[in-house]
Amino acid sequence: MEIIKVNASKEYDVVIGGGILSSIGERCVSLFGKARALIVTDSNVAPLWLEKTKASLESAGIATLEFIFTAGEDSKSKETLFELLEFAAENRITRSDFAVALGGGVTGDMTGLASSLFLRSIPFIQVPTTLLAAVDSSVGGKTAVNLTAGKNLAGAFYQPSLVLCDTDTLSTLPDCEFANGMAEVIKYGVIFDKELFDKVQNGDVKSDIEKIIARCVELKRDVVAKDEFDCGDRQLLNFGHTMAHSVEKCSDFGIAHGGAVAIGMVIAAKASYALGWSDEDCTEAIINTNKNNNLPVECEFSPRMLADAALSDKKRSGGSINFVVPKKIGECILKKIPVEDLYKIAEYR
Repeated sequence: MEIIKVNASKEYDVVIGGGILSSIGERCVSLFGKARALIVTDSNVAPLWLEKTKASLESAGIATLEFIFTAGEDSKSKETLFELLEFAAENRITRSDFAVALGGGVTGDMTGLASSLFLRSIPFIQVPTTLLAAVDSSVGGKTAVNLTAGKNLAGAFYQPSLVLCDTDTLSTLPDCEFANGMAEVIKYGVIFDKELFDKVQNGDVKSDIEKIIARCVELKRDVVAKDEFDCGDRQLLNFGHTMAHSVEKCSDFGIAHGGAVAIGMVIAAKASYALGWSDEDCTEAIINTNKNNNLPVECEFSPRMLADAALSDKKRSGGSINFVVPKKIGECILKKIPVEDLYKIAEYR
């Protein structure tokens, strides 16, 4: 078992290990006492892990209620968010109670945002059940829902009180969902850690997944400690995401986030080297690592479609955008570019 402390506006533990979901009750009692727990989960995760979660909480003396929404990116919406808020109000959730985000990134983002809003904030914990949520979205306090114009445009920075990552939950993931999480692992390797990148290059990762998750969480912890509110170095974590969000939007979210990030990293690497921003061409290494981890490397959308979609990205600031450039594997920098350059970058899709 690995325990990593995150020091942000709130200090909390990220606990990683096999079989630890059964300890959620005692851990929550130590944090919140015998409050009520509002468990938020989706229609895919509920049949797999809801009963085990409830059993542990209730055996510790914590009363539970559950909100189950339809699985998928379409539910990461203002409509589902307000259904959740109304549910909390109807059931008289108080500031002494807490929410449990049991699931992947959609569940975690939406539960975190609802928790930040309801009664002007109630505490919540993250229980990621996907690799992508475990290594990335469950840690660091970014919460959001999508708007028609783009991804994650309505959100808040709101840290959890605990992240409990039971690696046993990853055993129920379809291969495509595991691959989506590996895109974020590869991202961390390209940005910060060549040794991590080398470890995952051949796609043989499951036997060492606890340590891989822990390393990604350590890297994110260090960035969040320096830049919790995404004004500087934390923007490095957006490597591949500028075009990834465009790919998702152009596919009407038919291409999952991890697959889109994989494509976005290839575009960023190609463009950065071609435009003279990189010290070395990282493209082949990223393409091969993506393929070995069952991830896509290209998309069918036109450069204009991708660039137009990117113009609504929240990373845009006035007439410029911070673009993450891979100088070499293990080192990235932020480069402020005019938004018009997105059309040039998109040519490398």
